[in-house]
Formats: sequence, C-alpha cells, structure tokens
Amino acid sequence: MSRLRFVLGEIGQGLRRNLSMAVSVVLVTFVSLTFVGSASLLQMQIGKMKGEWYDRVEVSVFLCPTGPPRVETCAGGEATEEQITEIRGILEAPAMQPYVEEVFFETKEQAYEAVREQAGEEDWFELLDVDQMQASFRVKLTDPTQIDIVMDEVAGRTGVEEVLDQREIFQPIFLVMNRATVLSVGLAVVMTITAVLLITTTIRLSAMSRRRETEIMRFVGASNFFIQLPFMLEGALAALLGAVLATGTLWFGVRYGVEDWLSGQVGFVTDYVTTAEVWLIAPALAGIGIAIAAISSLVSLSRYTKV
Repeated sequence: MSRLRFVLGEIGQGLRRNLSMAVSVVLVTFVSLTFVGSASLLQMQIGKMKGEWYDRVEVSVFLCPTGPPRVETCAGGEATEEQITEIRGILEAPAMQPYVEEVFFETKEQAYEAVREQAGEEDWFELLDVDQMQASFRVKLTDPTQIDIVMDEVAGRTGVEEVLDQREIFQPIFLVMNRATVLSVGLAVVMTITAVLLITTTIRLSAMSRRRETEIMRFVGASNFFIQLPFMLEGALAALLGAVLATGTLWFGVRYGVEDWLSGQVGFVTDYVTTAEVWLIAPALAGIGIAIAAISSLVSLSRYTKV
C-alpha cells in the first residue's frame, strides 16, 4: 500500500511539474486518435455502402436500336426477335442459374414510359419517341461479385449494343471516400509520430527533474521497474485521457452529425455508421494510446533513469 501511495504521489508530482507538457500530450494524442478513429469509421461506412449498394447492382444488356449502327454487333440493324430470344435463353440457361437471380426484359415502350416519368415536364422529352428507345435486359445477380461471368456471356453477341456494369456508377463515390480515408490515415500517422516525440520529451523532462530522487531510490535498492513505473504511468495516463477525448468527440460527431443530420439529408444511403461502431473501436483507440505511451517510455526511460 505504501508503494502504491508513493507511485501515485510521484505521478501527481510529475504532472504538476510538467503540466503544460502533459496537456500538450493529451491534446496531440486526442487529435491523432481522432484521425485514426475517423479513418476506421469511414472504412466501416464504405463497407456498409458496398454491402447495401452492391446488392442492388444489376447488369443492363442494351439491345441494338434503330438508326445507324454504332458497334459491329449492330451492323444488321435493330435487334430481332430471334436475337432477343437467344440472349434470353443464354441468361436463363441452367449454367447461369448460380449467378442470375432474375431476368427482366424492358421493351422500347416501357423504356419510353420510364424516361417520361423521370423527365417530368422537361421540354427535351418532347423530342423523343418510342422508336428512339432501346429494349434491354436487366439482370439481377445472386452474387454481385460474379458480375463479370454474366457480362462475358452476353457481351459481343449480335444484337447487343452495350453491356453496362452498374458498379461503375458507384466506383467514383467509393474512390472519393477511400482517398478521404487515406488522407485521414496519413494525418493520423503524422500526429501519432508527433505524439510519440512529445510524450518522449515530457517523460525525459520529468525524469531529468527528478534525477536526485532517482539516485536515492537506486542507492536504497529500488528496481528499475519501480523507478520507471511513475514515468510510464504519467505518459499512459495522458495518452489514455487523449483516447477518451477522441472517443467522446467521435461519439458526438456520429450521434449528432450522422445519425441526426446526415441520415435525414442524404436519403439514398440507408445504412450509416452509428454510435455502436464508435464504442466498438473505443478499446482499440485506448490500446493505441497506451501503446504510444509505452513506445515513448521505452525510448526515454532506459537512458534518463540511469544514475
């Protein structure tokens, strides 16, 4: 018990002597772990969006329209009934059943009505007629990751003008979010290095200011671990407090910025990260904070607690 009181007293004394540096350690750890947590939550959000949107991914097989051909497969003009039947047979063949969940055929008339609904009162719609539309197959996939198998079966066949992979629509969004993640990780790395250097400096100054006490403890036979423990706990305490502040900031941001505001403003995404994910990464943030302090302590104490 007396040893515990001594260690706690040393921690309090060290924090009082280097209060400004301790506050700096807390702040820089807080900022670095906030970036780490943000990057983690952003990757979780990307995973949720991929799972949600890729389930909706379809293969659109656009058949040759009337008018001048734009690709070789349409050299014979508009897709004939025989060609349409052949393509349908390919998509509904037993070999495709593991990959294809359902096949929808959209006639030119249905395509025209769909465009009418989307155009509303736009003037440009008056320039269109049914003959300018394209018939198409929309293929719902059992496993969106196997989309290339379905595309390879129909691409390049006579009567098919284009096979569209709807994943391409989502890729720019994921690319922007992945780049934001990389930026967050880069900033987190820079701030973490800064935290290590700052904690190292703080522990070094604390050890130098108590060098006389260290000499006395060494003379009375105290172990290296007992001498170094107060300094290690000072750094760990400051880093842990930074992790707590980072977790609180992320919780606040997700709770009020994502759950309350963003989910109501951006309706095409239905599955957002929640505060549950913040609590999920909170132990990892605390572990990273303690690891930062541990690395910093190892760098400093082996030299500056020797007498």
